[in-house]
Amino acid sequence: MAQHQQIVSNNGAILQTYNNEMVKCIEDLCSRRDELRRQIESDQEEKAKLHNDVRILTDKLAKINEAIAQKMASQNEFDRAICETQTAYSRVMETSQSLLKTLHGATTKLKINESEAATEFKLPKTGVRRDLSHNK
Repeated sequence: MAQHQQIVSNNGAILQTYNNEMVKCIEDLCSRRDELRRQIESDQEEKAKLHNDVRILTDKLAKINEAIAQKMASQNEFDRAICETQTAYSRVMETSQSLLKTLHGATTKLKINESEAATEFKLPKTGVRRDLSHNK
C-alpha cells in the first residue's frame, strides 16, 4: 500500500504540474487577449480620429473646389471683358486710321486748292494779270 500511496502521490504531483501549466497557459492567453483588446481600442480611437480628419479635409476640399470654381468664373469674365475691349479698341484704331487718312487727304486737297487759289490771284510782276484757270 505504500507503493500505491507513492503512485497516487506521484500522480498527484504530475496532476499538480499539469494544473500549474494549464493555469499559466490560461493566464498567458488572457494576457494576450487583454493586450489585443488594448490594441483594438487604440486602433478604433485612431480610426475615429482619421474619420474626423477625413471629414475636415473633405469639407476643406469642398470649400477649395468652390473657391476655384468662383475664381475660374471670374477669370472667364475677365477674359471676356478683355476680348471685348481689345476688339472694340481694334475698331477704334481702324476708325482712327481711316479718319487720319481722310484728314490727310482733305488737308492735302485743301493745300492744293489753297495753293491754286493763291496762284490765281497773284499779280504778275509786270502788272499784267494772267488767267491761270485756262491752264488747268
